[in-house]
Amino acid sequence: MTNRLQRLCSEAGQSPWLDNLQLAWLRGGELQRFVDRGVRGVTSNPTIFAKAMQAAIYDEQLHAVLAAGATIEAAYWELVVDDIVAALDVLRPVYDGSDGADGFVSVEVDPRLAHDTEGTVAAARDLWQRIDRPNLLVKVPATAAGLPAIERLIGEGISVNVTLIFSQQRYTEVREAYLAGLEAAAARQGGSLAATSLSGIASVASFFVSRVDGEVDKRLDAIGTPEARALRGQAAVANAKTAFSAFRDTFSGARWTALEAHGARVQRPLWASTSTKDPAYPDTLYVDQLIGPDTVNTLPDATLEAFDDHGTIARTIDRDVESARSVLDRLARLGIKMDEVTDKLETDGVASFIASFDEVLATLTGRSRTS
Repeated sequence: MTNRLQRLCSEAGQSPWLDNLQLAWLRGGELQRFVDRGVRGVTSNPTIFAKAMQAAIYDEQLHAVLAAGATIEAAYWELVVDDIVAALDVLRPVYDGSDGADGFVSVEVDPRLAHDTEGTVAAARDLWQRIDRPNLLVKVPATAAGLPAIERLIGEGISVNVTLIFSQQRYTEVREAYLAGLEAAAARQGGSLAATSLSGIASVASFFVSRVDGEVDKRLDAIGTPEARALRGQAAVANAKTAFSAFRDTFSGARWTALEAHGARVQRPLWASTSTKDPAYPDTLYVDQLIGPDTVNTLPDATLEAFDDHGTIARTIDRDVESARSVLDRLARLGIKMDEVTDKLETDGVASFIASFDEVLATLTGRSRTS
């Protein structure tokens, strides 16, 4: 008997990934049980580790690392790398069984580097070499400085999870960075596509969802008209469906066909931030409405449990795309400029991850003083 998570992949072509990680799950076998139920990948970020590292289970390792002379920040990365490596090993059978299509675990570079191209490249290289697993994805934010870093990393054969994507324009730039990176990788390997294989390079484009509704709904509430209120809870799905349409357009045609012939994999859209923030909305809204092939949905554990209990398996990602575009047009007519919304969300997203990074360092400092 298959459950909804398994059917999401087998029937709809979408991979459910878990948007959480903690040491207790690794030691207690909970992550393996998630995988047995159908989870096909794991994502992490500074906020996830800030919460996880409040637990005393990290204390013994923390004290040992600090006793060996590490700084608090170096200790953080020791703990992170150990958790990521353990998770990668749990997911490795999924990676091998899917011929490298799934089974990934993501780790994010220092969020303070979001506007530093060279720093991002150096940090990503360090994590890639230090962890040394083929099913690793290094998370790089899709900031203006992140885009050239993404292209260079892909060109070097480093697999990347491009994170904090909110706008259609930025997503266009992300796809271009990926394609240009693949072409650079081909040139590095053999000088021409005929002499190379690109199958070992993976990437997902993490398009954030619920935060869009959170920001747009505030603006709709401020307008307060019946027409504005009628659009609440629609912007995020419309934005994501429009992005999927652009994805399908990019990964077709002569340029992509040449890359695909030599093993290149599509850069799958990954729907991130898929927990429902407004209790008035269904708890599986951002899963049910964004199901389709060649996509990933990374779910916090509460959303995962809700979907496995009562989610709906149906291809919805390319249903009513014109209606989705109409939603965005209607928002524009009300004076809501999506570029302004998404610029704010990118800025807020970077700031939030920096705050979480600072928080986890403070937490580890405090825990270092416990016996």
